[in-house]
Amino acid sequence: MVFKEKLLTVPPPIEVAGRHVKRYHVTADPSGIAPEVEKAAYVILPELLPEPDGTPPATFVVLHRGGDSGAYLNAYSWVWDNVLHFRGAAAGQPVLGCPDTDPTHFIAPDRPWIGCVWELPPILHERDAWVRHLLAPQVPDFYAYLTDSLPEGTTGDRS
Repeated sequence: MVFKEKLLTVPPPIEVAGRHVKRYHVTADPSGIAPEVEKAAYVILPELLPEPDGTPPATFVVLHRGGDSGAYLNAYSWVWDNVLHFRGAAAGQPVLGCPDTDPTHFIAPDRPWIGCVWELPPILHERDAWVRHLLAPQVPDFYAYLTDSLPEGTTGDRS
């Protein structure tokens, strides 16, 4: 197998179920993720979010369109002040229990997987941003965290 980095785009944050959601999209397609796949992914997102626990209500997601029929939505939410909660959804990937190859038909499989090599780069950035803006300063700055995203480029960029 030959490895090639994929494109990473950063759409503006959205609010879902009372949580501020930073978004990362990953695909090899220069035109981005198809609108119908994006829409279907964000319809299932509320099911992937934890209950509020007093932690600032922040989540970041990675929506990944695979090179085959698969599409994946990984939702990482901050809970218990400094813990990352994970839930994921998949569409179009029968090996994960999806009922068909439709990339808009998302389900929430019960797998302990947190992401593939193209989906993991935002985790490091988001960890550091959470520490930098909420845990390390004497006065936490939630807004600064929400505006601090990994730069667009490829999944391997570390700018």
